[in-house]
Amino acid sequence: MNRSPCAFRDGNLSAALAATIAATPDARIRIRQFHHRMTTSVHRSPLLTALLLATIIALVASGWRPYDRLTWLLEVAPVLVALPVLLATRERYPLTTLLYVLIFLHCLVLMLGGAYTYARVPLGHWAQELLGLSRNPYDKLGHFMQGFVPAMIAREILIRGKHVRGRGMTAFLCICVALAISAFYELVEWWSALALGQGADEFLGTQGDPWDTQSDMLLALIGAATAMLTLSSEHDRQLPDPARESLGPTSETSAPRLR
Repeated sequence: MNRSPCAFRDGNLSAALAATIAATPDARIRIRQFHHRMTTSVHRSPLLTALLLATIIALVASGWRPYDRLTWLLEVAPVLVALPVLLATRERYPLTTLLYVLIFLHCLVLMLGGAYTYARVPLGHWAQELLGLSRNPYDKLGHFMQGFVPAMIAREILIRGKHVRGRGMTAFLCICVALAISAFYELVEWWSALALGQGADEFLGTQGDPWDTQSDMLLALIGAATAMLTLSSEHDRQLPDPARESLGPTSETSAPRLR
């Protein structure tokens, strides 16, 4: 065996260089991110494929013979926008599994409301009779989800982009984003009423409630706050380690975790 100093140095050069590179913070972050992408894509591909197929099937079914075609188009417009965006960014900016599932559930709520119109969804009639309500409350479920899911989307974008530090400020801004989306949606309803006149009645779905706009935004606020209180911990566990660093220390172990 050649044990000359030169051979010794040459034989250990690559190992020493690799160890030096791996010791740098940027390299460790890149390694973790790469490992996170590889492990998540392998384990959750069947689930995401199933969610995609279920969404497409539900979209086709809801649009087969809707109660009102224009109302259906207005209600499922967010689905028609979100679906191609999620497909286009699935490799470059994959979301957590939790977020994909929440988006799927929100899409189901929108598509069911689009098929029947919110005032005529059978599930809402059942709840109306059970609770003794004066109106179909299905639209309130839609606005609860309108706060719940966008708040979680905002949370993932803010944390992964390291746009904010601290858990309290993160939750506050996520709720603000959800409320802003809810307010904009109410403006869209107003603009639709001005443009379409009585043709927008089914889309508005006020059911004679003069405080419908205010209660819609209240439900979005409740939904956003509920999401922050119930899902933040699970969301943290699914985020890659480098992203969670902006949240600050937690009571859990600081050992690296990858999901």
